[in-house]
Amino acid sequence: MSTVQDASNVSSQFGAGAAKTSKGGTEETQNRFLSLLVAQMKNQDPLNPLDNAQVTSQMAQLSTVQGIENMNSSLAALASSLGANQMAQAANLIGRGVLVPGDSIRPAELEDVIGFELSRPADQVKGEIFDAAGGRVRSLDLGPREDGINVLAWDGLTSTGTAAPDGEYTFKVNAVQGGQSFDSTALHLGLVNSVSQGSQGVQLNLAGNERVSYSDIRQIF
Repeated sequence: MSTVQDASNVSSQFGAGAAKTSKGGTEETQNRFLSLLVAQMKNQDPLNPLDNAQVTSQMAQLSTVQGIENMNSSLAALASSLGANQMAQAANLIGRGVLVPGDSIRPAELEDVIGFELSRPADQVKGEIFDAAGGRVRSLDLGPREDGINVLAWDGLTSTGTAAPDGEYTFKVNAVQGGQSFDSTALHLGLVNSVSQGSQGVQLNLAGNERVSYSDIRQIF
């Protein structure tokens, strides 16, 4: 009875071993492959020897598995290093203000900043401030604006010129170019109380129980 294994059988067994790489590691996969290859060569049919192309193909499979394993390890180490560096950088922001996506505003120092990000220049920009009930308390004509981040401070006055009561307000920005409105991103200022790191990366814990990603920062004050 013949004990010869053809190249397709070896490749199949090698593939099964490669699927278990995460458990046994690259070295175990390599040892299994080499054992199968040696057994295949020792028991080959002299009248039908192994095709060099088949052996080369199997070696290439092993090299690919090793390359993927090494790349995964390198990427994991890089991600860990970047996370640690980002955490250290974020810690330096504690006690400082950061401009992040959001439309909340208060007529108080450090909370009276209105920010918005434009994807392209605008011929005309208008802002509106609303109270907690949704009533409009102030309209602002901001004129033409360049693309990118724009920042201004609300003076805390209503449309009648009286001081707005302390409380939570929201704002909306309408940008127009060539008679056509286009989207803008509302930005507001938050005070960084602490930082943390979790499954979503480095997080900034802002005053008012607000949490944003480190990557959301548009400007630092």
